[in-house]
Amino acid sequence: MTKRMLKKYAELIVKVGANVQKGQEVFVYGSADQCEFITLVVEEAYKAGAKEVSVQWSYQPVTKLHYKKMTLKQLSLFPAWKEEKLKYQLDKLPACIHILSDDPDGLKGINYDKMAKSRQAVYPKIKPYREAMDNKYQWTIAAVPSPNWAKKVFPNERVSIAMKKLWDAIFTTCHLTEVNDAVDAWREHNKVFHSRKKFLTSKHFDYLEYKSSNGTDFKVGLMPGSKWGGGSDNTLQGVTFNPNMPTEEVFTAPKKGVAEGRVVSTKPLSYNGALIENFEFTFKDGKAVSWKAEKNGELLDKMLTMDEGACYLGEVALVPKESGVNKSGILFYETLFDENASCHLAFGKGYSDTVEGFESMTEEQLKECGLNDSMIHVDFMVGADDMTITGYKDGAPFEIFKNGTWAF
Repeated sequence: MTKRMLKKYAELIVKVGANVQKGQEVFVYGSADQCEFITLVVEEAYKAGAKEVSVQWSYQPVTKLHYKKMTLKQLSLFPAWKEEKLKYQLDKLPACIHILSDDPDGLKGINYDKMAKSRQAVYPKIKPYREAMDNKYQWTIAAVPSPNWAKKVFPNERVSIAMKKLWDAIFTTCHLTEVNDAVDAWREHNKVFHSRKKFLTSKHFDYLEYKSSNGTDFKVGLMPGSKWGGGSDNTLQGVTFNPNMPTEEVFTAPKKGVAEGRVVSTKPLSYNGALIENFEFTFKDGKAVSWKAEKNGELLDKMLTMDEGACYLGEVALVPKESGVNKSGILFYETLFDENASCHLAFGKGYSDTVEGFESMTEEQLKECGLNDSMIHVDFMVGADDMTITGYKDGAPFEIFKNGTWAF
């Protein structure tokens, strides 16, 4: 991959993804084996006017060792220095850039019960800071290939060829070419979202109905004050940023307690460093009451019992089958990409900014509106080529999706 394209991608992440502001601090999160690309991101952040850029390094093999060797008691501790770091982040509100590159199977073999219990123990310490920072800072998630991830996606290729193919796929789905103005391409891309989400918000649907021949037959309620989002977002201070690169979804938060029927997954889910495959859920009174999977079903058990809100939905997202990610024909084994190839749902926390007037509402008021709360937010893909999605308002149907794409 040429240095020019890598620098162009790093610039796109900084300027369009995080939209780093002059004089702002920046936190970059990434794996130690991606140090060369992360250096380019840091350089671009300084070019954009960042006051200071801090890199928070991780390394998946070390993370795996932690979960294997540390006791549950030690993993469940939240030392004072970590809380001080969150206090600092709340005070400074740095732009946050997350660079993904992990092996989808990289944590295979760890004790998932230990992982779940330690996260449950730590989350109450983190939650107040996350809520206080919500919608007040820019953040973005992007990805770069690693050898293990590339070989997972292209198992029949040599590592070097697999890496090149994955780089090419990332650039294509992020609207980046050798000759284009990628910043301008994203500006045009975001315009499409604006009209769609404005129209869907204006319909004020009571509920959506999903049907496809694979067995999905499902209804999910929406809140009276639901807003649809997609593409770029804005902080409460009015700074525009793009949370996900790539992005193809238009989404909102459903109403907690209103979901009925069967949902069948259409792509594997990479969760906690392992793949859950060929799974489905049955919903009653808004809650997943049963589920099964051909592979790693025990991970679903852990995921859906993380807390009271984990088995309720926090997001419904619409993605047409002609999205750039889907047209690539690639199964990425990474939710950042695969969720943008397919309509999806998410268990767990709902986004507060999908509620009209959220800016002046307390957490309890948001819950009263029907917004779900949880320590998790896990997307899973349900879109199919023959899927229909119908919105209902006062009993009147409106066709939103037909044969896997927009019907209007």
